[in-house]
Amino acid sequence: MLRAVVRVGLCLPLLVALSAQAGNLEDGLKAVRDGNYAEAHRLWSADSNNPQSQNNLGVLYEKGWGVTANLTTARDWYLKSAQAGNRDAQYNVAVLYDRGINGVQTPTEAVRWYEIAVRNGNRGAMNNLAVLKETGRGTPKDPQGAVALYRRAAGLGLAKAQNNLGVVYEKGVLAPKDEVAAAGLYRAAAEQGYAPAQNNLGVLYGTGRGVQRSYVDAAYWFSLSAESGNKNGVTNRDAAVRRLQPAERDELTRRLAQPRRAANS
Repeated sequence: MLRAVVRVGLCLPLLVALSAQAGNLEDGLKAVRDGNYAEAHRLWSADSNNPQSQNNLGVLYEKGWGVTANLTTARDWYLKSAQAGNRDAQYNVAVLYDRGINGVQTPTEAVRWYEIAVRNGNRGAMNNLAVLKETGRGTPKDPQGAVALYRRAAGLGLAKAQNNLGVVYEKGVLAPKDEVAAAGLYRAAAEQGYAPAQNNLGVLYGTGRGVQRSYVDAAYWFSLSAESGNKNGVTNRDAAVRRLQPAERDELTRRLAQPRRAANS
C-alpha cells in the first residue's frame, strides 16, 4: 500500500538572515558559510545594536554554533531584534516558544509573535500559525483562518505550505476535497525539491487521483523523495519500481539522470 504524508512538521528550520548591508554583518555571514562560527559570534557581538546581528546571535545560541547552546540566551537576542521590527526574529522567537524553551512550550506567546511576523509578511509564520489554528494550540480552532494562511504562504512559494494545503485538498479536511488542486500544489512543492510533496505527488500518480495514473511518474517522484531520505518515499519507490516493465525502467533511469533544482522548504 502506498504511504502518503498526512501532515508535515510544524516548524521551519531557522536560517541566518541575509542582508545587503556591509561590514560586520556581512563578514559574519561569510564566516558562517566558512564554518567559522566563533568569528561570526565575535563580529556580530561587536555589532550587537544592529537588529540583524541580534537575530543572528540568537541563531548561534540556538544551534550552538561557536558558543554553548543556550535557548534562553537565544530567545533574549531574538526578542531584542523582534522588538526592533525584524520579521525574521519575530518568526524565530515564535518558533522557540512553539517548540519549547528548556522543555516549556508557550503556544500563546508563539501565536502572538507569529501573528506579528505574519503582518510583516513572513511566510514561514503564515504556515506555522495555520498549523496552530488548525489544531487549536495556543488559539481557538479556526479552520477557515488556517486555510487562508496556508493559501497565503503557498501563494508566496513556500513549499511546506504548498504541501500542507495540498493535504487539505487531498483529504477534504478544512476545505472541500479537490484532488486536482492537491496534485497541482504537490507538484509546485515537489519541483522545489521538497521530499514530502514528492512522495505525496507520487501517491497520486500511483493511484490515479487528480492526475492520470502513471507508474513511471509515481516511481520518479518516489525516487526523488527517497534520495532526500524520506522513509515513505523509500518504501513507495521500491514498490513502484517492481511494477515497471523493462522499457519503463529505462525511461525512469533517463529521467533521474537529468539535472534537478536543489531542495527548498
